[in-house]
Amino acid sequence: MTNHRAERQSRQHPVPDGTPVGGRRRAEQSRRHRFRHLPSLLTVAGLIAMALAGAAALTVNETPASPQALQLSSLSRGLSGTDAVSDDADPRERAISRDSERQALQDAADARLSQVAEQKAVQRNAELQTLSRAAAARAGEIAANQWHLPTTGYRLTAGFGAGGGLWASDHTGLDFAAPSGTPIVAVANGVITETGSAGAYGNQTIQTLDDGTEVWYCHQTSIDVAAGQRVTSGQRIGTVGSTGNSTGPHLHLEVRPKAGDPVDPAGALAAHGVAP
Repeated sequence: MTNHRAERQSRQHPVPDGTPVGGRRRAEQSRRHRFRHLPSLLTVAGLIAMALAGAAALTVNETPASPQALQLSSLSRGLSGTDAVSDDADPRERAISRDSERQALQDAADARLSQVAEQKAVQRNAELQTLSRAAAARAGEIAANQWHLPTTGYRLTAGFGAGGGLWASDHTGLDFAAPSGTPIVAVANGVITETGSAGAYGNQTIQTLDDGTEVWYCHQTSIDVAAGQRVTSGQRIGTVGSTGNSTGPHLHLEVRPKAGDPVDPAGALAAHGVAP
């Protein structure tokens, strides 16, 4: 009886740290229950390591690029032809970039059109200059071959084909009545083929034009040219007179195409822009 009480009392005595044996077991169980849902030390250490690695990665990614890297990146974009504005850029920036590209293309097209227009203008000016020179040459040729009236200060007294007792047959020329000594000029370019007295025609000069047409100048007072001499349109060849079969000073003018039969001198002069 006494021993059993002593054992129970000994069980209830505190241990050297002051906590009963039964109470210590309950405290340990309580601590295990509280820390049962906390992660283990290994798990916590792994999470800390991952966090540190992520922070290091962020630090590396946020490090600003060096000027050399930026220059190489820009050069790479230029060589590859990629747009300077990335896909992640603001929509307004992309719109501005597209507008810049369109403007650059338009400027290039305008420059090309301007160049083509300038080339065409130069070509056109050259063509116009060629045409102008040709026109000037033609005008000079026309002027050089322009027919002239054979004398001045005249009046027409007898036309081609007129009849009467003054002529052996119908009149074969056109008469320009003018004071004696009035200059007579060549009606066109040609060569003097004959000069001298010709009977009823009086003092006569015959000129052969470049196309073979003969022009007869008759009843002259004086002859100022010689056979074989080349004369130009408007050049003086003699003076008005009344030699030969004549009733007064006048120039009898005949025109004979290909040295054949005479034609109306008025028509020949008009055909070359001269109205007697």
